Amino acid sequence: MARINADKLNLEEQVIQTNKVQKTHKGGRTMSWSALVVVGDHEGHVGIGLGKARGVPDAIRKGVENAKKNIVKVPLLGSTIPHEILGQAEASRVLLKPAAPGTGVVAGGSVRAILNVSGVRDVLGKSLGAPNAINTARATMDCLRRLKWAEEVAKLRGKTVEQLLPKGALAAMAAAAEPETEEAAEEETAPAAAESKKNA
Repeated sequence: MARINADKLNLEEQVIQTNKVQKTHKGGRTMSWSALVVVGDHEGHVGIGLGKARGVPDAIRKGVENAKKNIVKVPLLGSTIPHEILGQAEASRVLLKPAAPGTGVVAGGSVRAILNVSGVRDVLGKSLGAPNAINTARATMDCLRRLKWAEEVAKLRGKTVEQLLPKGALAAMAAAAEPETEEAAEEETAPAAAESKKNA
């Protein structure tokens, strides 16, 4: 998969967790911090990163840099995801299910933070394994990375999208496409309206 250029996106940063780490040496203990950060543009692009440094600001900065290198594109069906998916990272497992418009993000912890900045507005999420924030975040990213577009699955099965998807999902697709068609219609009518004014 080709890497997505983060410089072209309008990304928002959010710190999921900071954690203090102590390492014991002969001369005593050294203190450092780790920061788990998520970046996203609320339009289907999201990435997570882990930064470690002696100070919290440096750890967050490193986490943001790492997250920008790991951005993925999330297939969206209107305001939700195209299908149910189960992701795993070590002992953590995360289940994501599509939801009807208006449901909101029903999830907690790092799952909620990632879904919020990714642009998924209606989804049901459940953490099924170990509650470790880092592994839960990685399991959520595993879910989002393995999601497939409806058109891809339909092509593989030799069917149309209408045959494959339930009525609710088709309604969500139609609702998502409506604003685009309205904008296109406005763009088409604008020159005609300007011409009629000129002639008058």
